[in-house]
Amino acid sequence: MGLKGREFMEKEKGINKQLLLLIMATGVFSILNTEMGFIGILPYIAENYQVTVVQAGWLISLFALGVAVAGPTMPLIMSRFNRKWVMVFILGLFTVCSTIAVFAENFYVLLAVRVLPAFFHPVYCAMAFTVAAGLAKTGEEPKMIAKINMGVAAGMVAGVPISNFLAEQFSLAFSMAFFALATWLVMLATLYFMPSMPVKEQLGYGEQLAVLKKPMVWASIAAVIFLNGSIFGVFNYLAEYLGVVSGIAPSLISILLLVYGLCNVGGSMLAGNLLTVRPLMVVKIFPLAVAVIYIALLGGGSIWPVMGLIVVLWGLLGGINANINQYWIASAAPEAPDFANGLFLTAANMGCVLGTTVSGHFIDAWGTQYVVLGGLLFCLLAALTVWVQCYRQRSNPQLMVQTEQ
Repeated sequence: MGLKGREFMEKEKGINKQLLLLIMATGVFSILNTEMGFIGILPYIAENYQVTVVQAGWLISLFALGVAVAGPTMPLIMSRFNRKWVMVFILGLFTVCSTIAVFAENFYVLLAVRVLPAFFHPVYCAMAFTVAAGLAKTGEEPKMIAKINMGVAAGMVAGVPISNFLAEQFSLAFSMAFFALATWLVMLATLYFMPSMPVKEQLGYGEQLAVLKKPMVWASIAAVIFLNGSIFGVFNYLAEYLGVVSGIAPSLISILLLVYGLCNVGGSMLAGNLLTVRPLMVVKIFPLAVAVIYIALLGGGSIWPVMGLIVVLWGLLGGINANINQYWIASAAPEAPDFANGLFLTAANMGCVLGTTVSGHFIDAWGTQYVVLGGLLFCLLAALTVWVQCYRQRSNPQLMVQTEQ
């Protein structure tokens, strides 16, 4: 994992690794902030453009669809170009599109400049993961990648409240201008401080696509879908659960959601060390740990102190989950890191959609309290998939490169 990302490091001995990681983590934050921030301003968009909230929701769903479609294709296409200039281009594209959005008077113009950069979202993230792995000593790649995932978690935490606050206190245009400012600043930092990162040993598209012939890659994709479904299938209904089942006041719900997000950041930090020391054990135990949280929800979801503790532990697991997902697919296809990271992003999005849909059916059938049954179902599927993979790996170590330390 990270072999291609390590190429440029062989020549750039004096490079400041921490500065590079900070720039890329901030870049991922700015892109995720742009993605998630629109959730916080949907009502303002609906009012400003005279559309329904459902129509305004296209800005979210079509962006997610663009990421899912581009995940396995765009990182593959862009993998042969100098990574520095690809990152500069993508950050510049996000900046230009967000700037146009500030002045857009037509909803469909806003929709167009919203969706266009979505196709490049997985390229930046995939390259950031690859380069971060290349900065690490052999065997310590998860620690570096965890720092990029902290940017992902921070973007998801901060995007919604920041955009909502700016729109409420100032204006919708001011809120969208913040997205442009964030990506512009990171683009400048990338331009001036990041060294050139040409890909010296280019893998052909056919060579990268060849990893899809490996059964372990498909099993890893399935595992990521189930792992992400186990988390987001329930989390996406957390606000409703806290209000309907736990009976918590709306103001306190907002605080708990923020706590969950902050714990995601902490979970990412923790995951880097755990996956470096005992990766297979962590991955095998993870679905069981999430299942314990959901069983606790069934028994104590209506008890406020218990619910607060559950949210903290659940948030930590959510941060660990993102790192496990990236690690599991990247380990199955170390020879094509950019393509593998693109597959990870697509599988993670598919898991989010599938988990949310299945858990929604449990709510429709039995009520909000039983949303956790959807999460438990995905925990079971994830555990079975991961355990079978680990058993096959022990039988044939060549199936996956990354092994227990």
